[in-house]
Amino acid sequence: MQPFSQFDERGGLRHLITLEGLDADLLRELLDRAQHYAGRPGDLRLHGRELQGFTVANLFSEPSTRTRTSFELAALRLGADVVNLDMMLSSRVKGESMLDTIYTLQAMHVDTFVIRDSQPGVTQYVAEHVDPHVSVVSGGEANLTHPTQGLLDALTIHQFKGGFRDLVVAIVGDVVHSRVARSAWRALTTLGVGQLRLVGPEELMPPAEDFAGADRFETLEEGIDHADVVMMLRIQNERMEQARVPDADRYFDRYGLTAERLRRARPEAIVMHPGPMNRGVEIASDVADGPQSVIRRQVANGVATRMAVLSYLAEARRKRS
Repeated sequence: MQPFSQFDERGGLRHLITLEGLDADLLRELLDRAQHYAGRPGDLRLHGRELQGFTVANLFSEPSTRTRTSFELAALRLGADVVNLDMMLSSRVKGESMLDTIYTLQAMHVDTFVIRDSQPGVTQYVAEHVDPHVSVVSGGEANLTHPTQGLLDALTIHQFKGGFRDLVVAIVGDVVHSRVARSAWRALTTLGVGQLRLVGPEELMPPAEDFAGADRFETLEEGIDHADVVMMLRIQNERMEQARVPDADRYFDRYGLTAERLRRARPEAIVMHPGPMNRGVEIASDVADGPQSVIRRQVANGVATRMAVLSYLAEARRKRS
């Protein structure tokens, strides 16, 4: 059996399950396309016909507001038909296997599946079994990958900083459980970021062999010193044992991003957060809503980035036809 590949026989991208294996040229092409769809703040939203005739199914077995809504809006704005299926309320709960669900929807001419699942390997497993014309996109997989989040974070940084080469980016918080951190690390290292820092308590840091090339800091003050980008992560209580859940007040005292602590970063530093935010736990409200925050721009870029991915996959499919 051939090893799984996200690329088709011609080398075109067919699935997007991870950013691993995507080179800098392809990432830049996706970012350029996303910027086209993003436009400028205040512009009327760009609509197109790139997905006219396509059907996109969002299959989410975990709660989601930003990701699922932005995938839906992205597909609709490109002219696709969209099906949203909460897998916890679907036939999967009745005993139907994931593949039976996929085959049922495939028979209804679904062309692209966007899947979020808490179990590692589900997205690739589906991609290995769909028809040749069908694409699979990860909407977030366990604590492993969230490729479109990594892309939209890179897009946001590029918009405000103009590049990656000399930047210092600090990712702060529950890194070990964060698929966002893993995909951001993958995107930013591929794009040649100057320095990537991981900041957090020892019990929330990944194994030493993970995040190759990143520098590690146990104190927030040292970790964000002269940083250009400070990316805060939420505490993911649902992915850890109760004994490892930090006390919220004590955590904020050590790792909460306040206006005073933010002064350790560069004056023009930007503050990011993938959401949902725990205000008063990892970030103070005046910082989240402050002049250095680009959190709302991240949300807007989520739609543009997912438009870019869906249109790119649709274009690759037409070349295969």
